[in-house]
Amino acid sequence: MNAAILDLTRKVAVVTGATGGMGQVITADLVRAGAHVITVARDPARVDALRASIGPEVANRLDVIEGDLSRRADVVTAARTIVDRYDRIHILINNAGAHFSEHRVSADGVEMHVALDYLAAYGLTTLLAVPLRRGRARVVNVASDTLNDTRQIKLAGKPRPATLDLAGIDDLAELNPAAGFAPFEAYARAKLMTVTAGYALARDLAADGVTVNALHPGIVATGIIDDLVPPLLRPMRTLIRRSLLTPTEGAKSATRIATDPIMAGITGRYFIRDTESTTPPVSHDPTTQQRLLALSQIHFAG
Repeated sequence: MNAAILDLTRKVAVVTGATGGMGQVITADLVRAGAHVITVARDPARVDALRASIGPEVANRLDVIEGDLSRRADVVTAARTIVDRYDRIHILINNAGAHFSEHRVSADGVEMHVALDYLAAYGLTTLLAVPLRRGRARVVNVASDTLNDTRQIKLAGKPRPATLDLAGIDDLAELNPAAGFAPFEAYARAKLMTVTAGYALARDLAADGVTVNALHPGIVATGIIDDLVPPLLRPMRTLIRRSLLTPTEGAKSATRIATDPIMAGITGRYFIRDTESTTPPVSHDPTTQQRLLALSQIHFAG
């Protein structure tokens, strides 16, 4: 267990993406520190592997809700189930995410990066607002610094930040269309959306002691990395992975923000590992933030 995590006995945490590499580490660390952890998962086999990695002596503190976080109905159902079972939530780590090399849409007609990398986190944060407020929770959104530079090969030139133009957008299904689809930029835009909404939600939830921060955990050797490696460099993929952070190293920053007393009261920030950093100007634009929240609310009201 990460030595920095304090005793979390009687604390309730929600972790998404818990069956993935970094998510498994985060979940195991929180459970072993005494927390009761809830996750939403769609693959029973991967849940069995998660329970095995945690160990039988503490696996009873893991509550698994079946669901696909790319589906609006499953996000809503999972949130209702959590609200029914738990009065307070003290930690929410929105870690679920994926990179899709081809254009795909969710069951709701939303491009998959927007559905899974953004709307799942937004939906859980807002639908769980009551128990989060009661628990004076810490919300951690796992993002990616691709939002600051969408170039896959950064050998020369200036960074190319992700863009988020919501003018004339009436439905989030209009974002990342099939025409001109660029997977890496679509992924970065979804992460930018998570950070942009997070800044606004941080202000809204602050009065009740809830903090909302975003994190780029570093470049971690997970399944997403295999998809993000440009074709030119794929013959070197094994060598590249050896130079990256391990899931355990990547998880440390997320658990630190979620548990370290030093982070108490700090909200509305973006971190690259343990260092506070900046995000594109559009993410701080009040008009963009409010339009994004309005479109997201419409999605979950539909």
